[in-house]
Amino acid sequence: MTTLQNNVFDADEMRAGATRAETGGAYRLTPDEEATLLRGAPWRRMAVIGDSIAEGIGEPTEGFPDQGWADSVADALDRANPGLVYLNLGKRDLRADAIRATQLEPALAFDPDLAVVVAGGNDLLRGRFDIEPVAAHIEAMVSAFAATGADVVTLGLYDCTGSPYIPDEFRGPMAERIRELNDRTWEIARAHGAVHIDCTNHPGSKDPAIYGSDGLHGNRRGHSFTAGVALRAIGARLGNRL
Repeated sequence: MTTLQNNVFDADEMRAGATRAETGGAYRLTPDEEATLLRGAPWRRMAVIGDSIAEGIGEPTEGFPDQGWADSVADALDRANPGLVYLNLGKRDLRADAIRATQLEPALAFDPDLAVVVAGGNDLLRGRFDIEPVAAHIEAMVSAFAATGADVVTLGLYDCTGSPYIPDEFRGPMAERIRELNDRTWEIARAHGAVHIDCTNHPGSKDPAIYGSDGLHGNRRGHSFTAGVALRAIGARLGNRL
């Protein structure tokens, strides 16, 4: 199996390879750009586990695909290497422990060669947030996939405090928790040779146009944007850039 070249798609690379969204453009990659980024992609079985971010919850937005970012990534991978088999077990409202308990085993049984882990978002919304138990569950999931030889991708949440729908009194504490979760997930990715997509530090996270009215989830523009960021990350680890 082809192993991704490096393990973290960092903020500097994101800024250097920013999508057209950041210059007032289209918030999505073209098919030709996707093909360039995924040149040589080897994966045939992609599994996604996680919460509503993994599931793809988001409000419809005119001009953008009515699907989640992970589905769009899977579609692009299938176009690059036809025949991809795709399993998305993501389900809203689940904390990291529940994702591990209910989704990890069936995802491993699926035998993916590319696995995506998205967890911790619901944990940080609780009255008290302790990063270490959450990180332990994330690490258990990442290491389990890595042990099979699968390439693993983790995702840092956008700093949704840029959304106009978040009450002012919650912005500071929530931003701190999001960054703490991102930093620990990044460390776990590095330790296990996984790709970490650092959306938290991406300049686009401050754009209010990518968020739905609940202030927490991306709308379809946001999901399309996330798919572009993810494809750039995966492409960079294949040695491909635009």
